[in-house]
Amino acid sequence: MTGLVISDTAKKNHPGLTAYAARVAGSLPGAADIHIVTPQDAVPPAKGARRLIELHDCEHGAILPIGKDKLRIATSPRTERAAHAALIAASVRPGDPVAADSGTIAMLHLADRVAQSEIPVVIEGPTGTGKEVIARYIHNRSSRADGPFIALNCAAVPESMLEAMLFGHRKGAFTGASEAAEGFFRAADKGTLLLDELGEMPLGLQAKLLRVLQEGEVVPLGATKPIPVDVRIIACTNRDLRREIEDGRFREDLYFRLNVFSLQLEALRVRTDDIAPIAFAMLLRHAPDPARIPWLHSSALAKLERHSWPGNVREMENVIRRALVMAGPDEQITAQHILFDNAVRAIPDEHTRTEALAAEIRLGRIGKSRLTEVARQSEAKAILQALADNGGNRQSTARTLGISERTLRYRLAEMRDAGLAMAGGAR
Repeated sequence: MTGLVISDTAKKNHPGLTAYAARVAGSLPGAADIHIVTPQDAVPPAKGARRLIELHDCEHGAILPIGKDKLRIATSPRTERAAHAALIAASVRPGDPVAADSGTIAMLHLADRVAQSEIPVVIEGPTGTGKEVIARYIHNRSSRADGPFIALNCAAVPESMLEAMLFGHRKGAFTGASEAAEGFFRAADKGTLLLDELGEMPLGLQAKLLRVLQEGEVVPLGATKPIPVDVRIIACTNRDLRREIEDGRFREDLYFRLNVFSLQLEALRVRTDDIAPIAFAMLLRHAPDPARIPWLHSSALAKLERHSWPGNVREMENVIRRALVMAGPDEQITAQHILFDNAVRAIPDEHTRTEALAAEIRLGRIGKSRLTEVARQSEAKAILQALADNGGNRQSTARTLGISERTLRYRLAEMRDAGLAMAGGAR
């Protein structure tokens, strides 16, 4: 970033938060220009500051947009940890990577450096970790930022069509080619072409891709004359390409041609410091009312950080959008609103609970109050399952359960108050 300005009053009133901002937000290469102030500051933001963040004292945490590129973060010592994450999310330009983990920040600095060159880049990492976000980040910070950014998922295109989509084709080149198409390489001319899931590309096509990279020109299907192209290649893969080479599924010469610079994006479970800032960034992006951003309660943060995230950032986006539905008009998202991809998995293991209950029955220690609790747990499980089956739609859920929407709202409110069937976070 080109500037982080923190007022003296902000440093005095919020020493922990502003120190964190200086250490972490100030180290993000892709962060916006930030001016951090308090309501007591009469001085306008520094000239050219892109975003104003106003810190308030408040018992409960809150994020409140107060105008274009202006955010108010209300915090107290009790909510300061969540405020750290909110501050990171607010410091990043929309669409850019969000990071607080030292390893991720180091990787972003490498990406920032490689963006200034023209060399090919391979971004490796598990599915759903945000590899395309890193690719776009490199493009946006390169000399090609004004050119096109074109992404092609090699795994999503039938093998028979992939060559034509990459290199283009002339009219009549094959059955169904009723008109000519320029292809992704020509569409990305003077810009960047992202080849996502490169490891899925067939060996025969890998040889043709290698020739394009060596010669800087493409020959559309049905044509004989090569067409020059000026394209930077970024490739993403969730496979170990070195292992693919050993197994004969990937060309070694293409690997060395593309892998001039490699970036590794770790699974989300490894970079736990990124979890809370990414969650807040998704709240800023997906909140139904942009003027009212729910706050992540400490219980919700703890539940998010305990989760193993097999689907990585892509899974988190689903979880946060689901939490916004569950929270409704609430000002805070708590652990009760955090439902993972299979909501039943958020409930303590049913077999374990049944065995414990059976033991209590055998020992004669279960009474009316315990039976009531069991009934409530069963009801909560049914409601959560119905919500998951209906994509969080309360009207459809109520219809599935055979109750009114008003009754469903009442039951959900009871569950939120009591924490029924939502405690923990075990998968």
